[in-house]
Amino acid sequence: MQSQKSFDQHENGTLFIIPTPIGNLQDITLRALETLKQVHTVAAEDTRNTKKLFNHFDISTPLISYHEHNRKAREQMLLNLLEEGKDVGLVSDAGMPAISDPGQELVQAAAEAGFPVVVLPGANAALVALVGSGLSTDAYQFYGFLPRKKKELTGELEKLRKVAATLIFYESPHRLKETLAALLDSFGDRRIALGRELTKRYEEFLRGTVQEALDWAASETVRGEFCLVVEGASEAEQLEEEQAFWQDMSIQEHVEWYIANQGLPSKQAIKQVSVDRQLPKRDVYQAYHVE
Repeated sequence: MQSQKSFDQHENGTLFIIPTPIGNLQDITLRALETLKQVHTVAAEDTRNTKKLFNHFDISTPLISYHEHNRKAREQMLLNLLEEGKDVGLVSDAGMPAISDPGQELVQAAAEAGFPVVVLPGANAALVALVGSGLSTDAYQFYGFLPRKKKELTGELEKLRKVAATLIFYESPHRLKETLAALLDSFGDRRIALGRELTKRYEEFLRGTVQEALDWAASETVRGEFCLVVEGASEAEQLEEEQAFWQDMSIQEHVEWYIANQGLPSKQAIKQVSVDRQLPKRDVYQAYHVE
């Protein structure tokens, strides 16, 4: 088990993960500003975008690009700086790096190499949308951007359909209607909240049902980046889902399903079927072997 004491003295440099505002520049923290000024180099998803932030706050730290297309080449360069004892900051275009943005691989590589990784708290669109949605915050699951292809999109939504936790997605304006239609087909008309242009001048929350959201999107010129917060599956929906997988099977098919899909020996499969169907185990055994 590797232990990291983040603020002890280290011979090597530290990788700082620094969240930046998702819209309103005043949301940056004093600690983030201080760290951006003190590190040796800042790796940015888009240096042009980050330069605007730097100019606004009079930051002159050297910038290098780190994005999806060059991250493998940049990774070793950044690890070399850490090896030399130089601190490195990582930022994305907005919000928390590595959350639907580049950064995960660099954090993993730095940690595996034994370099300290310090994550600063800060702006994150998903949590802003969740809290503002009015839906349950007791348990939630962040997904990010759903697949673009229809078959893959449908497949992912089917996997998520019986999740009881509140679900959070990111979506672009030009794909919003398609995604809402897919949600309606897979989830039914659940409660949903759309957070648009969060923290910016035209921030808007839309709260209602998936059908109402789809009707709104069809009647509007959709602009801005969206967070979709969707109500989790009800107990009834979860129960229906559990019943659906075996209710049309014979007892023999039910037992064989557990053997083929769960790798259970026949004895354990028979026991599980008896639990599912609330039947005596001997009845399932007899039905399985007779059939």
